[in-house]
Amino acid sequence: MNELIGRVFNFEKTLFPASSELFGKLTTHGQSPKALMISCADSRIVPEQIMQAEPGDLFVCRNAGNIVPPYATLNGGVTSTVEYAVMALGVRDIIVCGHSDCGAMKALSDPTGLEAMPNVAAWLKHGAAAENIVSACHSDLQGKDRVRAITLENIIAQISHLRTHPAVAAGIARGEITLHGWMVDIHAGQVLGLNGDTGEFVPLREDRDLPVALAARSRFATEYAEAAE
Repeated sequence: MNELIGRVFNFEKTLFPASSELFGKLTTHGQSPKALMISCADSRIVPEQIMQAEPGDLFVCRNAGNIVPPYATLNGGVTSTVEYAVMALGVRDIIVCGHSDCGAMKALSDPTGLEAMPNVAAWLKHGAAAENIVSACHSDLQGKDRVRAITLENIIAQISHLRTHPAVAAGIARGEITLHGWMVDIHAGQVLGLNGDTGEFVPLREDRDLPVALAARSRFATEYAEAAE
């Protein structure tokens, strides 16, 4: 048997008994996750480990390239997960989390070979804006530097897509939802966060304010109308 799959036996024998009180509460009271993280499916990135999360703390959606397709009437796994997290679970923090050395971002940078993977190619079109920005604005970048730039721009692009989802848009307008853009640098062992005010990604540090892509801040269209009168 695969050694990894064989570890499942330790769940019942070791892990579950050690956390039986926690699992008991989750069984009785249900889940109330504190955040939704949309991250890459890359095996080197473990959202719960990055967040030091316990069971019940984090709602997770993983896919190739931490993609959030723009909202459409056509149902999809990411769309349904976002809608459920916001409307059913009341999640108020949403994190789009990319990472260094991402295979999906390498494919956006150089799509050679994607002909044999049509579904992957179609999926990565949701990140086309990131590649186009880097090609148009930073044409001098090559190799790893180009991939890193695309990775960062892709996080920004997916946050923009996230804001097209009705449940998220309404939550933002009510001042109930905060959006975060993170990049895990698996080479340096640090997490960078997007500062929405400056457009920069900065290291997350305990002694500094947490950078956010879009802070919770309510707004009302009637105020704009009154101001225009």
